[in-house]
Amino acid sequence: MSETINLHSDARDMLMATSRTFFIPISLLSPGLRETVTSAYLCMRAIDEIEDHPELHAETKSNLLRSISQLLQKPFNNNELMDIFLPYNSLLPDVTLRLGDWIKLCPPTIVEDVLNATSTMAKGMADWVLKEWRIKSEEDLNQYTFYVAGLVGVMLSDIWKWYDATETDETLAIAFGRGLQSVNILRNRAEDLERGVDFFPDGWELEDMFMYARRNLALADVYLENIKPGPILNFCKIPIALAHGTLDALMEGKEKMSRTAVTEIVSKVVSKQ
Repeated sequence: MSETINLHSDARDMLMATSRTFFIPISLLSPGLRETVTSAYLCMRAIDEIEDHPELHAETKSNLLRSISQLLQKPFNNNELMDIFLPYNSLLPDVTLRLGDWIKLCPPTIVEDVLNATSTMAKGMADWVLKEWRIKSEEDLNQYTFYVAGLVGVMLSDIWKWYDATETDETLAIAFGRGLQSVNILRNRAEDLERGVDFFPDGWELEDMFMYARRNLALADVYLENIKPGPILNFCKIPIALAHGTLDALMEGKEKMSRTAVTEIVSKVVSKQ
């Protein structure tokens, strides 16, 4: 029992350390659902850290991601995962090295869905790493944002259905993820360009990406209409409201929302329930 309590506590600490956007809404979920979404988030964060790693070569990243993708398609074996990580133990962050723990946290009746989505994401990331994230068209942007964020929306919809039979539209779930990701692309624009990565399709200006983000967030707002009031709706509303707020702040020339603005948005969403 104490091992389980420690794992829950470690996962909560890791969540707090790795995501300002998702820590608040996840912590408001009901017990059971909270651990499931924490597990799912940390599994995807674990592979995201490989994709974004500043010191690993592209080929190494791609091979690592592909190996993880293949491993997650079989009954999970933590020893095999440790063997994959072994040469990179000193380079990879804890959230990645502890992927096996995050999988253990997930309830057995939904873990397969979480692993399938993580596996698909890892394979998509592996492909885009080798392409050096060269996004030529909106179609490329849609493909990239599907793998790194749309899949999060799909996986969350699977979790909602598993938890209390909440049915949501998959296309809208993908837009939910895309909307959040496109806001991140805008927010991290200068930093990405500095490291030689440009997520804007050829010929796109800031205004084009703002329109893309607005369009997907509008679909994310529609996604919410299928969800009855309660913890799941709260969970979905918070990151969407924060994304809208961040977009407004960026349009005003700010780098991000202030902590006060974040707190106000969260309080407003929660008090309406």
